[in-house]
Amino acid sequence: MFYGYPYGGFNTGYLLLIIICTAIGLGAQAYIKRTYARWSKVPAQMGETGAQVATDMLHAQGVTNVGVVPVAGELTDHYDPRDNNLHLSRENLTGGSVASVAVACHEAGHALQRATGYVPMRMRSALVPVVNAASSMWILVFFAGIILNVAGLTTFAIILYACTVLFQLVTLPVEIDASRRAVAYISNRCGFDRTAEEGARSVLIAAALTYVAAALVSVLQLLYLLSRSRND
Repeated sequence: MFYGYPYGGFNTGYLLLIIICTAIGLGAQAYIKRTYARWSKVPAQMGETGAQVATDMLHAQGVTNVGVVPVAGELTDHYDPRDNNLHLSRENLTGGSVASVAVACHEAGHALQRATGYVPMRMRSALVPVVNAASSMWILVFFAGIILNVAGLTTFAIILYACTVLFQLVTLPVEIDASRRAVAYISNRCGFDRTAEEGARSVLIAAALTYVAAALVSVLQLLYLLSRSRND
């Protein structure tokens, strides 16, 4: 996180920004955890685990080369295009709750994006090496500009940070589309009653909100950096 004092002293505006960003982040995390905990106690009434339903979802679209492997932690689930595997936390891998099925199908949605050449997914993948470099460099470049009193370096640092913001913005349609694919499959599959379907939708909406919150926080910080750089 960026601190306001290099642009003329710590100010109440930046303190307010910190409070707002922290509240947004904590609120989104609390909401997904609460929603996930609620629906992880409700059986999906399908007699299958999250891994099985996700695999069925992929097979229904003719995608049979995606693996499913366990990953440590809670809500650490992700699809890795590098090894073409769904990495599911133990609960979602072996559990048969509404939450487990929803999360597993969401990750399967990412695998389908890769298989179908979904453009935002390809854009995000292309940005990964740039963002990895930018996210580790921007703060160092920024403070180098402050210490050396070189305005060009601070401007370059803001450009680097803007790359990370762009990545977060591109991530939004990727995550929303994966959830859309998951809900569509769950809605059309036999075995899910209306309550379970609504529960899965609630879990995926809550998960999407964490990405919306992260993007919003990044945009707010970028706007602050831009406004301060113009004023000082």
